[in-house]
Amino acid sequence: MRITVIEDDDRVARGLVTVLSQAGFEVLRLATAAEAVRAAPSDVVLVDLGLPDGDGLEVIRKLRDRPQTAVIAVTARSEEHERVRGLRAGADDYIVKPFGVPELLARIEAVLRRTRAARAQGDPAEPLVLGPLRILVGTREVVVDGTPVTLTRKEFELLLLLARRAPNVVERDVILDQIWGATWETSSRTLDTHIAALRHKLSRPGVEIRTVHGVGYRLVG
Repeated sequence: MRITVIEDDDRVARGLVTVLSQAGFEVLRLATAAEAVRAAPSDVVLVDLGLPDGDGLEVIRKLRDRPQTAVIAVTARSEEHERVRGLRAGADDYIVKPFGVPELLARIEAVLRRTRAARAQGDPAEPLVLGPLRILVGTREVVVDGTPVTLTRKEFELLLLLARRAPNVVERDVILDQIWGATWETSSRTLDTHIAALRHKLSRPGVEIRTVHGVGYRLVG
């Protein structure tokens, strides 16, 4: 069982690596957001939210593309609104420093139980297929009816979120929070622009992004 620790504080990281190794886990320690995004998938990722080169919440949002990976936010931010932000960003759990080893191990066991089914499904590189739409998550490629479609990073993340929830409606607030990390009006207009761009690029029979007025969007294939 592999655990990745994303922590820039060397003292804290050494302690986590030691206790997790003693518990029988294979442990990889990383210190930056950039390393975290490039790293190979793990069964569990512990993410410090205060990274030197980026917000840990953004790392968590990117890790959501890996359903076999459980994510625990590890941070000194104890306020309720901070915990809510971490969970809404996609963390499976949230643990506040300082914490005891038994609590940490118990939380790891709990999130592993929640992701067991996803891990059992096999290769995370398997494409996500919805009608004529194929999304290759690992390579961030999109193909519609055999034709490759070039998307920007945000367009891909938006399409992936809609595809993972299809055919259910994804609320605007949820999209704004998970893709842009915000709900203010400027981002709302940005969402409308990205939806319009996606509709244009995916304009093939059998793929449609439908507006549910006053609620959000749903992808139908």
